[in-house]
Amino acid sequence: MSSHYKSNLRDIEFNLFEVLGRGEVYGTGEYAEMDVDTAKSILAEVERLAVEDLAPSLIDSDRNPPIYHPETFSATLPESFKRSYKQFMDAEWWRLGLPTELGGTPTPRTLRWSVAELVLGANPAIWMYTSGADFATVLWNLGTEEQRKVAARMVEGQWGSTMVLTEPDAGSDVGAGRTKAVQQADGTWHIEGVKRFITSGEHDLSDNIIHLVLARPEGAGPGTKGLSLFIVPKFDFDWDSGELGERNGAFVTNVEHKMGLKASTTCEVAFGQHGTPAKGWLVGEVHDGIAQMFTIIEFARMMVGTKAISTLSTGYLNALEYAKQRVQGADLTTPGKDAPRVTITHHPEVRRSLMTQKAYVEGMRALVLYTASFQDTIEVARAAGEPDKHAERMNDLLLPIVKGYGSEKSYEQLAQALQILGGSGFLQDYPHEQYIRDAKIDSLYEGTTAIQSLDLFFRKIVKDGGVAINALNEEITKFLATAPGGEELANERALLATAQGEVGAMLKAMLDKAGESLSDPKQLYVVAQNTVRFLFALGDVVVSWLLLRQAAVAQAALAGGAAERDVPFYTGKVAAAKFFARTVLPLLAAQRAIVEATDNSLMDVPEEAF
Repeated sequence: MSSHYKSNLRDIEFNLFEVLGRGEVYGTGEYAEMDVDTAKSILAEVERLAVEDLAPSLIDSDRNPPIYHPETFSATLPESFKRSYKQFMDAEWWRLGLPTELGGTPTPRTLRWSVAELVLGANPAIWMYTSGADFATVLWNLGTEEQRKVAARMVEGQWGSTMVLTEPDAGSDVGAGRTKAVQQADGTWHIEGVKRFITSGEHDLSDNIIHLVLARPEGAGPGTKGLSLFIVPKFDFDWDSGELGERNGAFVTNVEHKMGLKASTTCEVAFGQHGTPAKGWLVGEVHDGIAQMFTIIEFARMMVGTKAISTLSTGYLNALEYAKQRVQGADLTTPGKDAPRVTITHHPEVRRSLMTQKAYVEGMRALVLYTASFQDTIEVARAAGEPDKHAERMNDLLLPIVKGYGSEKSYEQLAQALQILGGSGFLQDYPHEQYIRDAKIDSLYEGTTAIQSLDLFFRKIVKDGGVAINALNEEITKFLATAPGGEELANERALLATAQGEVGAMLKAMLDKAGESLSDPKQLYVVAQNTVRFLFALGDVVVSWLLLRQAAVAQAALAGGAAERDVPFYTGKVAAAKFFARTVLPLLAAQRAIVEATDNSLMDVPEEAF
């Protein structure tokens, strides 16, 4: 079967090496063996693997999804998907970024997320099932010396892994979870309860699955602070040899029937409910569950944003290919029944839609890699034993934008990509209808968009004292002050400066209301009506700034006599940055007006009136 996946390796490398200067990091320090040439060869090889071996099973595994067998509490995946998964695991690119003690290769995060984009765009569930190695790294970093053996067995056995938070009644309110942990005489714990929406909770891709479970020890306090994190294997095993033993009492009791992303099993898991205790070990022998789990949650949020954006990328490129070939209608300027028919790229509305998609996806790819560049800095600083607080704060600030803005704008623009195909887009002959179904989950899991926006405002801005958001603003202001792109981009720089002011005014209005809430708690309702609006507005400003950074680099390349094959690429960069600034940024004035005019009349509407 041919590949649906259209990659954009040229743009990934442009961001890494022409805009973000990653060549200064690659090949140095702990990344000595990962120089630019090595990184480019890895990207080329992963791209080939993604297009030829991973992508073909995406559609078959949607049409023939995993099957749950209640009599054995097991699930089997389609053979085509298992083949693709094996090809990815055999290639061993999942080792990039693992600790060397676990057989990994030190790899900058920017390169790792670039590799992730290629896999997630081709067949996202494959990347998600490979989480065992990443979760092993978490255990390696947080576990006791003895528990590091578990991490080693996970990598050696290529075992699956899960993050187990959500419960049927608690939902996003993780602190309301009732799953309990009862300590045993031998130091282990018995986990009792039911968890829901557990990704990769059951499958036949590996011999064992290690569940990382949040549960409340007997006698612990309420809320998230009372939660602890436990290692709960599907099969007990010898920690030294890895040899599997008895079945542990963690049984998957349902696999959800979903709108999309069907190859990824989403499971209900019952712990200690079917006659067998669910034996677990306290991670690190410390009761610090929510903080420990957040190291995984933050990684997952970055993954979700990258997944959404990579799906939009292939959706846009598929729509572009279709538009270049689809002949329909006459040019608007030459009407008449005898006028020559043209490809639909000649029609203004099609062009408007395609350029909007291009600007969003290329701006959001830059957002992912810009965020990852701070992760590079964090890792280099940690290796040197001198944590970089600025980089940590910037990464924290940008994560809800990557996840919340990235997932929502990708879903919105995927609908526009489908629209380019007209009625054909509604058919399963093209991948767009599946892209849309597969991408909808991205705005829902690992914290809905509303939760991301509350996190952005209350934790990443208010709790941070505005340090990171001010630093981001300063970076944009400094960029504008140097007048990059000269006269050609003067109008767009002015639009960005104005938009930056609009978002600053939105933030001020919200901070004022947050301040008033100290004496009038209901003012928090006013703030919370606008946090999603603010998230989107800030995302637009950051994306426009990154697009203009790209445009300035592209302009310089064109002026310097770029190779003929690169001229269209660089020309498109300048066009996308201009278009986004002119068509998206002016809308922020209206958003500011809405924020400043918000009151609590919405909250006063009786529920029966909805």
